[in-house]
Amino acid sequence: MGAKIAIQGIKGSFHHQVVREYYDEAVEIDECLSFEELVSSLLSGKSDQAVMAIENSIAGPIIPNYALIDKNNLHIIGEHYLSIHQNLMALKGQKMEDILEVHSHPMALLQCMDFLKTYPHIKIVEDKDTAETARRIQTNQLKGIAAIGSRVASEMYDLEILAPEIQTIKNNMTRFVIINKENSFVAEKDINRASIKFELDHKRGSLAAVLNVMSDCKMNLTKIQSLPKIETPWKYSFFVDVTFEDYADFAKAKSLITIMAEYFKVLGEYKNTKPLTANN
Repeated sequence: MGAKIAIQGIKGSFHHQVVREYYDEAVEIDECLSFEELVSSLLSGKSDQAVMAIENSIAGPIIPNYALIDKNNLHIIGEHYLSIHQNLMALKGQKMEDILEVHSHPMALLQCMDFLKTYPHIKIVEDKDTAETARRIQTNQLKGIAAIGSRVASEMYDLEILAPEIQTIKNNMTRFVIINKENSFVAEKDINRASIKFELDHKRGSLAAVLNVMSDCKMNLTKIQSLPKIETPWKYSFFVDVTFEDYADFAKAKSLITIMAEYFKVLGEYKNTKPLTANN
């Protein structure tokens, strides 16, 4: 058996699907029902690496997860993009007219709201995890209740898909990061993406100056998000993702921003795997 990988959710979840696609060798899974539990699994040594959702093409970045990585001094060592396909599933033999309730994670329910509105008689119930709901329906033989989740979950828990691809926006992707206690050992020639954090003095033009440095150093800014510093009113931390062609350009940007910022930290340097098109 290979490494042990912590995921948020259980087998059959989208996090589990990422593990199946990202890792070539057979790995063990540590199922965690929260991202905090996932981080604890990694820090305690219970797991070797972890898979964490970090950004959705519709909902945007999951900033609390960036904060978890930062607070616990973890490192992003890779990324994986997953096209999200939501399916309505229930016990075999059930039909749409038999369904009285739909249970799933709040994000999954939101992604499928247009479909659910066409069945006003069905009660919508928020749950912790898409796959866990599917498993519970099978374990307890719950008739009249459907789950929303991946095709993998329907196969794993032997449920029938009553309505496939019910997400409102078909081109829906989530970016996951691979996190580790130690920094990446990716060769510099293969590194073309980085996640960084910096804090600036609260004065006019400070952010613009840093962004100009990134532009001058040929950085492509793919995401920027601010997070208030609770202990220091009116000060913000900036979480930024950049891509680049030459690591030397990024190294130059790092040295300059280190001087300009009150605080600077690299959360991860790794290989960009964003697909050329989301329609895959």
